[in-house]
Amino acid sequence: MHVDLDTLATALYVRIDDELKASPQLNRWRPKVGITPKITDAELITVSVMQVLLGHHNESRWIRYARKSIIHLFPYLPKQPGYNKRLRALTTQLTHFIAVLVTDTDLWQHPIRIADSTPVPCGMSRETALRSDLDAWAGYGYCASHSRLFWGLRLHLVTTVHGLPVAFALTNAKTDEREVLVDLVTLQPNMFHHPDGLILVVDKGYRGRDTETWLNDSGITVIRPAYRKEPARPGRGLLRAVRQSIESVNQTFKGQLDLEHHGGRTITGVAVRILQRVLALTAAIWHNWHTGQPVLRSLVAYDH
Repeated sequence: MHVDLDTLATALYVRIDDELKASPQLNRWRPKVGITPKITDAELITVSVMQVLLGHHNESRWIRYARKSIIHLFPYLPKQPGYNKRLRALTTQLTHFIAVLVTDTDLWQHPIRIADSTPVPCGMSRETALRSDLDAWAGYGYCASHSRLFWGLRLHLVTTVHGLPVAFALTNAKTDEREVLVDLVTLQPNMFHHPDGLILVVDKGYRGRDTETWLNDSGITVIRPAYRKEPARPGRGLLRAVRQSIESVNQTFKGQLDLEHHGGRTITGVAVRILQRVLALTAAIWHNWHTGQPVLRSLVAYDH
């Protein structure tokens, strides 16, 4: 089956609209008397996914482009202030729809999970760090892959071997990665369960004896790099085989989805922009799975 951005947008809109109708608690409260919005929440979320897939991190430029290029799909689009305000009120819905799309495939039932984190820079200067509204959330961290310090947040991802995000968290750059992993497993136990036992492949930052013991008690087998003076651990072949998968997912976020150029300047602004990107990748994998595409994580058909 041929796929393109229009077919993805149509399928995504229908799925989101159906979910909003089936789960009325997701709909934001509106007064009975007043002006009916010209664009629904389902349409707005779909437009925000198209924005990310087409590489527009500037909302004003995106609205100008969208009013010419996707008018056949969305006859009405709000101006940039209205788009910004509406989208930032939908963080709960964005998070919910990511989970909906994940569980609408059978990929999340795979017995292997991969955990890693990647930097989300939020400023480049000391003055920015001091004046930013993100000062209470962001912090200085170290990016080992680029051997540099950064100021911002860290996106923690747990994916399947196919690159499908099944759990994620956005934290201060200095937050202990092991604590984040425990929180993710605690808050989303259904995503870390398999009837035959779950295997979790982690990097150095997530390893720790107490954490590994806790995960083992939760029915999760941990595959991790061995400590320097530790004997060789089982699962080295699996570790080498799947570690590149999560690195590729991080590169997709940075390269094709412009993770490091999110442009957020407030807590809500950064959060919704990161959610847009996670939803965009999830939607692409979801659509590729339903249409039988050979490469599930490919964005080539939609990145134009």
